[in-house]
Amino acid sequence: MTEHRMNDLHAMDRAYVFHPSTHMKAHAHGETPNRIITGGEGCYIWDDEGVKTLDAFAGLYCVNVGYGRQTIADAIHEQAKQLAYYHTYVGHGNEPIIRLSERIVTKAPKGMKRVYYGMSGSDANETNIKLIWYYNNILGRPEKKKIISRWRGYHGSGIMTGSMTGLAAFHNAFDLPKPPVKHTMTPHFYWNAEAGETEEQFSKRCADELEKMIVAEGPETVAAFIGEPVLGTGGIVPPPAGYWAEIQKVLKKYDVLLVADEVVTAFGRTGSYFGSQHYDMEPDLITIAKGVSSGYLPLSGVIVGERVWNVLEQGSEQMGPIGHGWTYSAHPVCAAAANANLDIVDGENLTGNAAETGAYFQKRLQETFADHPIVGEARGVGLMAALEFVADKDKKERFDPNLKVGPQISAACLERGMIARAMPHGDILGFAPPLVVTPAEIDKIVDIAKQAVDAVAEKL
Repeated sequence: MTEHRMNDLHAMDRAYVFHPSTHMKAHAHGETPNRIITGGEGCYIWDDEGVKTLDAFAGLYCVNVGYGRQTIADAIHEQAKQLAYYHTYVGHGNEPIIRLSERIVTKAPKGMKRVYYGMSGSDANETNIKLIWYYNNILGRPEKKKIISRWRGYHGSGIMTGSMTGLAAFHNAFDLPKPPVKHTMTPHFYWNAEAGETEEQFSKRCADELEKMIVAEGPETVAAFIGEPVLGTGGIVPPPAGYWAEIQKVLKKYDVLLVADEVVTAFGRTGSYFGSQHYDMEPDLITIAKGVSSGYLPLSGVIVGERVWNVLEQGSEQMGPIGHGWTYSAHPVCAAAANANLDIVDGENLTGNAAETGAYFQKRLQETFADHPIVGEARGVGLMAALEFVADKDKKERFDPNLKVGPQISAACLERGMIARAMPHGDILGFAPPLVVTPAEIDKIVDIAKQAVDAVAEKL
């Protein structure tokens, strides 16, 4: 690409594109770098200046099969030639979405019945909210509408999904969260456990706090609990031992639906096909997106369990067709991309690679950072992991937020040719490489992370 053309594109980007999660003024006025990505293959991307970077975050946890997969591109092309679009309202279907739905339900945790499609995890969780409210209206429980999420959970950027998200950055200046969303405690053992408390005891206390909230709000008003099997954007935090078993006891006691937000964890990332299966969860609704198509085209879904589906059928008997729909729900080209993507996930046993190479990844992180003076915790499961940085390891003292230690280390990684994400809650560096990552690439990820952490630690 010519220098003139590159300069044109960079200027046009600053002049016309509104970027998410970006300092708007700094970007618009050239105070921060902008990068134009032009290609990718496997675990690597490159930009318009020819700089090649190891993507240890798979885009945004989504490019599970890696970049540059010709079979997915071909599937998109063929489907676009045959049927680029038709809606799925009033019983219309298309072959790619029918085949995709059958394979998802077949692979999903037991008791799942149907899939409703959208384009993003946010709209899928908006669908969940509406289905939860509809469910209780059909059952004659108009007061049972509150949804409990967790602080540091991430469930989207819409008005209600942004409310369910438990991160201040997604609430500030947007008048969020909105009722009837409530938040309970974060199940992060490292920071929230009391002295001498075991993981199992901490999990029981998390469940007790949830029960207290349900009782205080009135069980007749609490409809659902939503949680990621593994906290994602809130810091990549696996649940403590026994957590989901204890939480589910409380939900069953008070007839509260469980929504498993598997936008990040579904389709292999934890080393199990679904995160719900990894942690023996029995959800009523499952949110999917990202890994269903590896980001090659936008697609999301709500997998509806039998308990909810039976009431939805009852609702149609009472009220006629359900009054919910998206124009692009069950888009045939997106479904074709998803089928080709899952052919790769299944055919190359990427779930197995996430388990095996993921175990190696976790071992390398533990060995490398266990005794590092500014690493308080190295944690993860499968091919998702995080490093949490602290000013004093023995006293568990955080860094001054103004030092921006997490962003500094992320920037130091990028300088050394790797993308790892500074997470938005605390000084945390997150990893979620494509599921095709090799042990040799894991070694490179850990080695670069070590160099970056050491460099910033020396400056501090």
